[in-house]
Amino acid sequence: MNKIVTKIDSESEKFRNRVKEYHSTLSHFRSALKVIQKGGKQSAIKQHIERGKLLPRQRIDMLVDPNSPFLELSSFAAYGRYKNEFSSSGIVTGIGYIHQKPVVIIANDASVKGGTYIPETIKKHLRAQEIAFQNNLPCIYLVDSGGIYLPEQANVFPDKDDFGRIFYNQARLSASRIPQISVVLGSCTAGGAYIPAMSDESIIVKNQGTIFLGGPPLVKAATGEEVTAEELGGGEVHAGISGLVDHLADNEEHAFLICRDIIRTLPFSETQPLETTESKEPLYDIEELYGLLPFSVREVVDSYEIIARIVDNSDLHEFKKNYGKTLITGFANIMGFPVGIIANNGILYSESALKGTHFIELCNYRKIPIVFLQNIVGFMVGKKYENAGIAKEGAKMVHAVANSNVPKFTIIFGGSYGAGNYAMSGRAYDPNLLFMYPNSRISVMGGEQAANVLGSIKKEQLEKRGEKLSDEEYESIRKPIREKYEIESSAFYSSSQLWDDGIIDPKDTRSVLAFGIAVSLNRKFPDPKSGIYRM
Repeated sequence: MNKIVTKIDSESEKFRNRVKEYHSTLSHFRSALKVIQKGGKQSAIKQHIERGKLLPRQRIDMLVDPNSPFLELSSFAAYGRYKNEFSSSGIVTGIGYIHQKPVVIIANDASVKGGTYIPETIKKHLRAQEIAFQNNLPCIYLVDSGGIYLPEQANVFPDKDDFGRIFYNQARLSASRIPQISVVLGSCTAGGAYIPAMSDESIIVKNQGTIFLGGPPLVKAATGEEVTAEELGGGEVHAGISGLVDHLADNEEHAFLICRDIIRTLPFSETQPLETTESKEPLYDIEELYGLLPFSVREVVDSYEIIARIVDNSDLHEFKKNYGKTLITGFANIMGFPVGIIANNGILYSESALKGTHFIELCNYRKIPIVFLQNIVGFMVGKKYENAGIAKEGAKMVHAVANSNVPKFTIIFGGSYGAGNYAMSGRAYDPNLLFMYPNSRISVMGGEQAANVLGSIKKEQLEKRGEKLSDEEYESIRKPIREKYEIESSAFYSSSQLWDDGIIDPKDTRSVLAFGIAVSLNRKFPDPKSGIYRM
């Protein structure tokens, strides 16, 4: 291993000003996260608590092992949408440990519109199930939901990846021998009733949980029968008469004890061995990342400086150091786990793509997880590069990423634009986890570029008709495009749309990556299907 030697003077006034500027960004991130994690409106939270019910994050704390980590995912789902009335899209998801076994937890938040489902809720629920599939993790559903949010029914009910996909995934998880446990803590209505019905084991809380395909108002409208929710589908009914659930709990605490006991009976999975080392802190303070991260596509960042503050002992065994220098590839350790590092250090050329492809093959054969550090404006364009086959060479790297058989983890620490997003394991390429920093940007191209492209097209169209744009008219076309891209390329917009698994504080990068790698070992990595082709 070769130590990365920093070229940064962290005591300089310029660096300190950068850190101060970044703390302003972090302040916005932290304050927004704090509001989101409170849940619904204060009146709804008060009503929820008065019913003797815990809030979703309290439930998770009670369920997982004491003092163990819980990685919450997609906290900013639906952020800035629906008048901000759907905090975290009304559902909390994440990965935790129960009896030292990693599990996925999906918990409805009934303080947010009764725990009902909007499009982002479904997308978040499906993503959590996908993570359970990918890592062979038991899936626990903490159910407290009124089902579909009816005003959005056309956007959540009929399509392939809408509400019904949840139950399809449950069937597929079961067929893959991945355990699923439901704990019914409140309403479980309409299609949502299938969640406990399709689980391996289900628990319901007495005089609190209810399960039915149609609630009392619907029953009365359809049949004229008058019945209470408890008579129709309460705990006593389903534990003692219908047999829908397997365990009747006296209260929520009792329900979580039963759930923990169920998880305790599950066998440990056969894990993927990795040759780990003793974890060592980087030589440089990870919080120095605050003074290094870019706010603009125009800012040049030396990615060696980023790597030096993330990997153990700032050691990197670099691969093809003198070739394709705009892509850094090499082997390192993060909190003792071996990883392959692929980091952008400029625009991607043909040589960079070939280098990345070769390195991915090595990681696959050595069964070493890959960490992609994204700060990419895309592939080089122009006649010279197109003639030299940039699309052909870039396709090789995209092919290698898509068919990689080891876990992939992506951190977007700067910009993520165009096909560079694909080659660096963007969302479409199934990374095990993908996180953004608060300063990060993601879009098909930068706002200024988009404004210039669309403005030029409009200008050419008018000139063909013999018309001419004044400078003011030209700018009036470009300005709204820039503003639109400014909003839609932000990390907060990305997380709202669930294009990532969440925004993280840069100082948490090492622990988040190590957690993800540890969880990914819960299944054996497949063997490569071909030999190594030197690029």
